Amino acid sequence: MSSPTLSNSGAAIASTPPSAPRFLAGRFWAAMLLQSALIVAVPFQSFMTYTNGQTVTLQTAPVDPYDLIRGYSQTLGFDISAKETLIALPGGQSALGEGQEVGKWVYVTLQAPADAKGDVPAAWEPVAVSRDRPLSLPQNQVALKGRNTGWQVEYGLETYYMPESQRNDINAQIDTIQRSENQAFVVDVKVDNKGNSVPVSLWVGNQQYQF
Repeated sequence: MSSPTLSNSGAAIASTPPSAPRFLAGRFWAAMLLQSALIVAVPFQSFMTYTNGQTVTLQTAPVDPYDLIRGYSQTLGFDISAKETLIALPGGQSALGEGQEVGKWVYVTLQAPADAKGDVPAAWEPVAVSRDRPLSLPQNQVALKGRNTGWQVEYGLETYYMPESQRNDINAQIDTIQRSENQAFVVDVKVDNKGNSVPVSLWVGNQQYQF
Protein backbone atom coordinates (compact mmCIF):
# COMPACT_ATOMS: atom_id res chain seq x y z
CA MET A 1 0.00 0.00 0.00
CA SER A 2 1.47 3.38 -1.01
CA SER A 3 1.51 6.54 1.06
CA PRO A 4 1.59 9.40 -1.43
CA THR A 5 0.72 11.97 1.19
CA LEU A 6 3.65 11.05 3.38
CA SER A 7 5.91 10.84 0.34
CA ASN A 8 4.90 14.30 -0.88
CA SER A 9 5.31 15.78 2.60
CA GLY A 10 8.71 14.21 2.92
CA ALA A 11 9.75 15.61 -0.45
CA ALA A 12 8.51 19.05 0.52
CA ILE A 13 10.41 18.93 3.78
CA ALA A 14 13.56 17.70 2.11
CA SER A 15 13.45 20.41 -0.58
CA THR A 16 13.04 23.33 1.87
CA PRO A 17 16.46 24.77 2.78
CA PRO A 18 17.03 25.77 6.37
CA SER A 19 16.53 29.46 7.03
CA ALA A 20 19.32 29.88 9.60
CA PRO A 21 22.26 29.71 7.13
CA ARG A 22 20.49 32.17 4.83
CA PHE A 23 19.93 34.53 7.75
CA LEU A 24 23.57 34.27 8.86
CA ALA A 25 24.76 34.86 5.31
CA GLY A 26 22.61 37.98 5.13
CA ARG A 27 24.08 39.30 8.36
CA PHE A 28 27.59 38.56 7.12
CA TRP A 29 27.13 40.50 3.89
CA ALA A 30 25.40 43.36 5.68
CA ALA A 31 28.37 43.64 8.04
CA MET A 32 30.79 43.53 5.11
CA LEU A 33 28.90 46.27 3.29
CA LEU A 34 28.85 48.45 6.40
CA GLN A 35 32.57 47.97 6.93
CA SER A 36 33.27 48.79 3.29
CA ALA A 37 31.15 51.93 3.55
CA LEU A 38 33.10 53.07 6.60
CA ILE A 39 36.43 52.40 4.88
CA VAL A 40 35.32 54.48 1.90
CA ALA A 41 33.80 57.24 4.04
CA VAL A 42 37.01 58.09 5.92
CA PRO A 43 39.12 58.85 2.81
CA PHE A 44 36.16 60.68 1.26
CA GLN A 45 35.86 62.95 4.30
CA SER A 46 39.60 63.61 4.21
CA PHE A 47 39.36 64.38 0.48
CA MET A 48 36.51 66.84 1.04
CA THR A 49 38.39 68.50 3.90
CA TYR A 50 41.51 68.78 1.75
CA THR A 51 39.50 70.19 -1.16
CA ASN A 52 37.22 72.61 0.69
CA GLY A 53 39.05 73.30 3.95
CA GLN A 54 40.90 76.44 4.96
CA THR A 55 44.69 76.32 5.20
CA VAL A 56 45.91 76.80 8.77
CA THR A 57 49.49 76.73 10.01
CA LEU A 58 50.24 75.03 13.34
CA GLN A 59 53.32 75.51 15.50
CA THR A 60 55.02 72.28 16.46
CA ALA A 61 56.59 71.68 19.83
CA PRO A 62 60.40 71.28 19.94
CA VAL A 63 61.46 67.79 18.93
CA ASP A 64 64.48 65.55 19.08
CA PRO A 65 65.56 65.19 15.42
CA TYR A 66 66.39 61.53 16.04
CA ASP A 67 62.88 60.87 17.33
CA LEU A 68 60.99 62.82 14.67
CA ILE A 69 61.34 60.35 11.83
CA ARG A 70 61.70 56.66 12.52
CA GLY A 71 60.88 54.04 9.93
CA TYR A 72 58.07 55.11 7.63
CA SER A 73 56.32 57.61 9.92
CA GLN A 74 57.10 60.70 11.92
CA THR A 75 55.45 62.03 15.03
CA LEU A 76 55.01 65.69 15.94
CA GLY A 77 53.63 67.47 18.96
CA PHE A 78 51.91 70.84 18.77
CA ASP A 79 51.82 73.83 21.08
CA ILE A 80 48.02 73.59 21.05
CA SER A 81 48.20 70.00 22.31
CA ALA A 82 49.32 71.05 25.80
CA LYS A 83 46.42 71.26 28.27
CA GLU A 84 48.17 73.91 30.36
CA THR A 85 48.24 76.15 27.28
CA LEU A 86 44.59 75.58 26.43
CA ILE A 87 43.20 75.80 29.97
CA ALA A 88 44.56 79.34 30.22
CA LEU A 89 42.43 80.44 27.24
CA PRO A 90 38.80 81.64 27.41
CA GLY A 91 36.60 78.56 27.85
CA GLY A 92 39.59 76.37 28.67
CA GLN A 93 38.58 75.55 32.24
CA SER A 94 35.03 74.54 31.36
CA ALA A 95 36.19 72.43 28.40
CA LEU A 96 39.33 70.83 29.85
CA GLY A 97 39.43 71.62 33.55
CA GLU A 98 39.07 69.32 36.53
CA GLY A 99 36.19 66.87 36.22
CA GLN A 100 35.82 67.05 32.43
CA GLU A 101 35.25 63.66 30.84
CA VAL A 102 38.21 62.13 29.04
CA GLY A 103 37.64 61.15 25.41
CA LYS A 104 35.25 64.00 24.61
CA TRP A 105 35.67 66.31 21.64
CA VAL A 106 36.72 69.91 22.18
CA TYR A 107 37.13 72.77 19.73
CA VAL A 108 40.12 75.08 19.74
CA THR A 109 39.55 78.41 18.00
CA LEU A 110 42.61 79.53 16.05
CA GLN A 111 43.22 83.03 14.72
CA ALA A 112 45.32 83.97 11.71
CA PRO A 113 48.45 86.02 12.44
CA ALA A 114 48.08 89.75 11.83
CA ASP A 115 51.38 89.91 9.94
CA ALA A 116 51.89 86.87 7.72
CA LYS A 117 54.83 88.15 5.66
CA GLY A 118 57.87 85.98 4.99
CA ASP A 119 58.85 82.87 3.10
CA VAL A 120 57.65 80.52 5.84
CA PRO A 121 53.99 80.80 6.98
CA ALA A 122 53.41 82.04 10.52
CA ALA A 123 51.54 79.85 12.98
CA TRP A 124 47.94 80.61 13.88
CA GLU A 125 47.34 81.48 17.52
CA PRO A 126 44.84 79.70 19.82
CA VAL A 127 42.37 82.22 21.26
CA ALA A 128 39.55 80.13 22.81
CA VAL A 129 38.41 76.60 23.68
CA SER A 130 34.88 75.18 23.82
CA ARG A 131 33.09 71.87 24.20
CA ASP A 132 30.68 72.75 21.40
CA ARG A 133 31.62 73.74 17.88
CA PRO A 134 31.41 77.52 17.41
CA LEU A 135 28.71 78.29 14.87
CA SER A 136 29.81 81.81 13.94
CA LEU A 137 33.43 82.91 13.63
CA PRO A 138 35.07 85.84 11.84
CA GLN A 139 36.89 85.11 8.60
CA ASN A 140 40.30 85.13 10.28
CA GLN A 141 39.36 82.34 12.72
CA VAL A 142 38.67 78.61 12.46
CA ALA A 143 37.65 75.96 15.00
CA LEU A 144 39.88 72.86 15.08
CA LYS A 145 38.37 69.68 16.55
CA GLY A 146 40.46 67.61 18.96
CA ARG A 147 39.97 64.89 21.56
CA ASN A 148 40.68 65.34 25.25
CA THR A 149 42.94 62.42 26.21
CA GLY A 150 43.25 63.48 29.83
CA TRP A 151 46.75 64.91 29.64
CA GLN A 152 46.66 66.60 26.23
CA VAL A 153 44.44 67.25 23.20
CA GLU A 154 45.00 65.18 20.06
CA TYR A 155 43.84 66.27 16.63
CA GLY A 156 44.65 63.23 14.50
CA LEU A 157 47.51 65.22 12.98
CA GLU A 158 50.30 63.86 15.11
CA THR A 159 51.57 61.05 12.86
CA TYR A 160 52.68 61.56 9.28
CA TYR A 161 54.04 59.38 6.51
CA MET A 162 56.79 60.55 4.18
CA PRO A 163 58.22 58.95 1.04
CA GLU A 164 61.46 57.14 1.79
CA SER A 165 63.31 59.40 -0.63
CA GLN A 166 62.54 62.45 1.54
CA ARG A 167 63.21 61.08 5.01
CA ASN A 168 67.00 61.38 4.94
CA ASP A 169 66.80 64.95 3.62
CA ILE A 170 64.36 65.95 6.35
CA ASN A 171 66.44 64.40 9.10
CA ALA A 172 69.57 66.14 7.84
CA GLN A 173 67.82 69.53 7.72
CA ILE A 174 66.30 69.10 11.16
CA ASP A 175 69.66 68.22 12.61
CA THR A 176 71.35 71.22 11.00
CA ILE A 177 68.67 73.74 11.98
CA GLN A 178 68.29 72.61 15.57
CA ARG A 179 72.04 72.50 16.15
CA SER A 180 72.36 76.12 15.09
CA GLU A 181 69.01 77.66 16.02
CA ASN A 182 67.09 75.22 18.24
CA GLN A 183 64.15 75.93 15.96
CA ALA A 184 60.78 74.22 15.95
CA PHE A 185 58.80 73.71 12.76
CA VAL A 186 55.37 74.53 11.39
CA VAL A 187 52.82 72.32 9.67
CA ASP A 188 50.17 73.38 7.16
CA VAL A 189 46.80 71.65 7.57
CA LYS A 190 43.36 72.03 6.00
CA VAL A 191 40.40 72.55 8.37
CA ASP A 192 36.78 72.26 7.25
CA ASN A 193 33.72 74.00 8.70
CA LYS A 194 33.10 71.11 11.11
CA GLY A 195 36.58 71.19 12.61
CA ASN A 196 37.91 68.14 10.77
CA SER A 197 41.50 68.46 9.61
CA VAL A 198 44.05 66.81 7.32
CA PRO A 199 47.81 67.44 7.05
CA VAL A 200 49.17 69.18 3.96
CA SER A 201 52.86 69.92 4.41
CA LEU A 202 55.75 70.24 6.86
CA TRP A 203 58.05 73.27 6.84
CA VAL A 204 61.66 72.65 7.91
CA GLY A 205 63.43 75.99 7.71
CA ASN A 206 62.29 77.46 4.39
CA GLN A 207 61.88 74.04 2.78
CA GLN A 208 58.35 72.70 2.34
CA TYR A 209 57.69 68.94 2.27
CA GLN A 210 54.31 67.76 1.03
CA PHE A 211 52.57 64.90 2.82
